[in-house]
Amino acid sequence: MAAWWGERPLAQLGVLLGVGVMFAYLGDNLSGNMQRVGITPGFAFLSHAANFEIGESPINYAAGDSYGRAILVGLLNTVKVAAVGSVLATMLGVALGVARLSSNRLLSGLVRGYIDVVRNTPLLLQLFFWNITVHMLPGPRQAFEPVPGVLLSNRGVFAPALQQGSEWIALSILALLLLTGWVARRRRLAGAPLSAAVLAAALLSAVVVPLAAARLLGVETALDWPRLQGFNIAGGLTLSPEFAALLIGLVVNSAAGVAETVRAGILSVPTGQWEAGQACGLRRWHVLRLIVVPQALRVIVPVMTSNYLSLTKNSSLAVAIGFPDLVSVLNTTANTTGQALETIAIMMLVYLSLSLGVSVAMNWYNRRLAAREAGRS
Repeated sequence: MAAWWGERPLAQLGVLLGVGVMFAYLGDNLSGNMQRVGITPGFAFLSHAANFEIGESPINYAAGDSYGRAILVGLLNTVKVAAVGSVLATMLGVALGVARLSSNRLLSGLVRGYIDVVRNTPLLLQLFFWNITVHMLPGPRQAFEPVPGVLLSNRGVFAPALQQGSEWIALSILALLLLTGWVARRRRLAGAPLSAAVLAAALLSAVVVPLAAARLLGVETALDWPRLQGFNIAGGLTLSPEFAALLIGLVVNSAAGVAETVRAGILSVPTGQWEAGQACGLRRWHVLRLIVVPQALRVIVPVMTSNYLSLTKNSSLAVAIGFPDLVSVLNTTANTTGQALETIAIMMLVYLSLSLGVSVAMNWYNRRLAAREAGRS
């Protein structure tokens, strides 16, 4: 017991009681002040009508809905931008990290300049820049069309999408493609890879089967193309200017960190691995993909966790450019209800939960990666 308490147990107990009494006094004082101005402490306000609109909502929401539903809308917007941003930042960052190691000095220098500029300027300033850039795009009638069906205007980004009611087709195709990729990977690790013909047939079936089922069930599978209608663009998938600016800003900023992480991971692999691969007749790209990157993941994955956590928490800056994320909705809630302490507690709890969720997922993947490497050795 003495070892558990450590030295001077009575002094420790006295400090603990003193801290508890201080917090109890502050809590009682805060509760009295809130009641004096007509604010009832607690979370009962979550069931009251919010009476404010939210510009962008992934679920049905109206001004008469509860504060709880409004906060849920903000949370879903935050999760949406964090999830999409993490995927895009990873793709761009990996490409930049590999390009940073290129023997082409022009390419390597451009990537280095990009990384230096992005990592040495405030993210908030970058978000302002992208927000102004998006809003300076031409109007709907003069919208840019870099790719057929994709329109860029000051009203947002518009792209083709499946017609309403056929979302399950896209989800089915995605699930079957992921299942096919997982099976092919498992067989390759087991030493019995699928032949190119069998893999191509499986991928084709993953697309054809859901479309055939939709045709038999009479579900329309045509694409809904964006089109000019009046003074705006209608149809297709729409990304608001605020969401587009926030997503671009987060991806561009986070990709710089991912690129440095990838570069450091690749450089951590001994040069003898490169030489051994090239001595076996492999091209540089195949050496990188088959030999170097699998070993570099031991260094890359733990650091990538920090990059994803930073991107998720940095999404809270969306309030500065008008995107209705969790922070924006909770700020409005605090201003209209006066429950500032409760809204701050909700905000802290939500971001803590999101961060812990990302950490748990990445740690699980890191453990699997370490176990696989241990099994190979």
